[in-house]
Amino acid sequence: MAEADWDTVTYLRKKPPTAKQARSQQAVNAAMRRGEQIDTTKKFSAAQNKQHSAAKDTAKLDRETEELHHDKVSLDLSRLIQQARQDKKMTQKDLATKINEKPQVVNEYESGKAIPNQQVIGKIERALGVKLRGKDRGQPLQPKGKKK
Repeated sequence: MAEADWDTVTYLRKKPPTAKQARSQQAVNAAMRRGEQIDTTKKFSAAQNKQHSAAKDTAKLDRETEELHHDKVSLDLSRLIQQARQDKKMTQKDLATKINEKPQVVNEYESGKAIPNQQVIGKIERALGVKLRGKDRGQPLQPKGKKK
């Protein structure tokens, strides 16, 4: 029992650093010197006075069941444009030049992929001389001021 010394204390294991200590600049530098792998992440909306607003918005979007999409040109309108253009023996490029738009715009209207724009439809109506809107679609466009 001569070996038992009551004054000395032996630690078998050192306590791991607390979370705050592990995040300190001193601890990060020491880990880099030892060659340990360090992982840094950017916190979303850190240092802002918003508590859990992102989670609320995300949940609200997840609950949203309505599909939101833009209206496209109807198949009827696209066929009317295509038929009237071919009757006038015009190419898509010719029509686009005449209405001061890109050929891609005419192509999108004829393929039904375009989002309807009343100004562009009006230009196409005047260039082709055919009504594309209203109740008498497909009829020849009447000059202004001359009604039956």
